[in-house]
Amino acid sequence: MPADKGNSEPLLSSEFMVRLDRLDLVSRKILAGKLKGERRSKRHGQSVEFADYRDYAVGDDLRFIDWNVYARLERLFLKLFLEEEDLVLYVVLDISRSCDYGEPHKGLYMKRAAAALGYVGLVNYNRVCMCAMTGGTFRQVGPMRGRTAISRMLDFLGALRCHGAGNLGESCRRFALAHRQKGVCVVISDFFDKHGYEHGLRYLSSGRYDLFALHILSPQEIDPQLEGDVRLRDLEDRSSAEMVITAEVLGQYRRNLAELRDGLKQYVTRRGGVYIFASTDMPFENLVLNYLRERRLLG
Repeated sequence: MPADKGNSEPLLSSEFMVRLDRLDLVSRKILAGKLKGERRSKRHGQSVEFADYRDYAVGDDLRFIDWNVYARLERLFLKLFLEEEDLVLYVVLDISRSCDYGEPHKGLYMKRAAAALGYVGLVNYNRVCMCAMTGGTFRQVGPMRGRTAISRMLDFLGALRCHGAGNLGESCRRFALAHRQKGVCVVISDFFDKHGYEHGLRYLSSGRYDLFALHILSPQEIDPQLEGDVRLRDLEDRSSAEMVITAEVLGQYRRNLAELRDGLKQYVTRRGGVYIFASTDMPFENLVLNYLRERRLLG
């Protein structure tokens, strides 16, 4: 499978994809009136599983009129059948410059998470739309469906480079305007945005999307090992500041980070979404095969 350009390792190994084949997406909310695992609807179609009748209405397909019933009752009834309902997966991936950081590398880890989710969606014949956002814009590949689209998705992700200053609000606004169909929406980001996360997530926390916020940070961001005189530079706007790092300064940083995480979690959960936090030092296989299943994103 295509490798991430600038990295010799593929985003998904062949062995790992075999393990992903056993998973499927889970939707906790009703999407287009259906639940994942019960995504079947009573529609007039050509399924072999009969569901019910309803009165004929002008404009209905005449092929599905039950003429045997008409011969007995002299009334027109339409046959309804059980059909599988589409599930749409939107993966909204942050590729702003702040993601180009950390060991293990945060941007690569996030792209691998996006690739795994997209793979699961495609092999289960769901519709998948992969979006990359930075600088208040987004670009995408999709919607795609089926195994034949896997290489296309991986090529798109592998070619992405972290650049630009994040503007989650404007990116999410443009995304929501372009994608009005209901679906599972997974936002993968470090949520380091000087504009804040509230404005952007507001567009994704309406009833239209089943929202999952996947918050990814590197170990160096969670527990920085700094001391003494340092010059800190913002990766996105290139501003810098000289500081003396003391135990008190590090303690304040950790408190600020905890407030960011707690605030983001409360904001998402109050609006019916799911907040998922992970460090890049968590083995990637554990994130996908265990943690995301525990949080009911995969099943």
